[in-house]
Amino acid sequence: MNFFDTLSNLELEPFVLSFKLAFATTLILFIIALPLAWWLSQTKSKAKPILEAITALPIVLPPSVLGFYILYTLSLNSPIGAFFDEYFGIKLVFNFTGLVIASCFYSLPFMVQPLQSGFETLNKNMLEASYISGKSKFTTLLYVALPNIKPALLTAIIVTFAHTVGEFGVVLMVGGSIPEETKVASVAIYEFVEILDYESAHIYSGIMVILSFIVLFGVYVFNAKQKKTFI
Repeated sequence: MNFFDTLSNLELEPFVLSFKLAFATTLILFIIALPLAWWLSQTKSKAKPILEAITALPIVLPPSVLGFYILYTLSLNSPIGAFFDEYFGIKLVFNFTGLVIASCFYSLPFMVQPLQSGFETLNKNMLEASYISGKSKFTTLLYVALPNIKPALLTAIIVTFAHTVGEFGVVLMVGGSIPEETKVASVAIYEFVEILDYESAHIYSGIMVILSFIVLFGVYVFNAKQKKTFI
């Protein structure tokens, strides 16, 4: 089979699953990480370093370690997995739901840290003026803080999305490789290499490289324009 035959027979389902997973993970993490990043940027609590360390753990932990603990926590051997299976009939491993949960843990720091850094660079006088005018912390967050950290906001969303698309170790351990359910693009590439189908692996990998470059290039261009705007 030549290159063009391989390209014409390309299965799009792994890419569709990858982007579906990335979209769901990014949306959920934005809702979770926004108040967490805001609190971390504003608090002087002694618990702040502990929460920051916990949030950053997925960056330094091997994916196999994180994947193992997530797999065990969500499996029927744990109280959490058994509870969802018994009362809701939901199995949290080897399906798309498990992938989303695992991805949220794995990509959490990529959403929290840019948002936190953006909030920490805000002019404190601007926030104080909002509070003095009677605005609540929630209103200040939505209408004062967020509009003024657009580069950090975009970076958090795009990097989280791109990082989730490229996940491998954690999603393989928690979801396995079930076609149309958990077989994302990164897992498909791994399987092509296993069976020595390097041509298909090259095509899938090339598509991932191009997509990742376009995403990151767009972030850097946008941030550069935003910096010029404020100069």
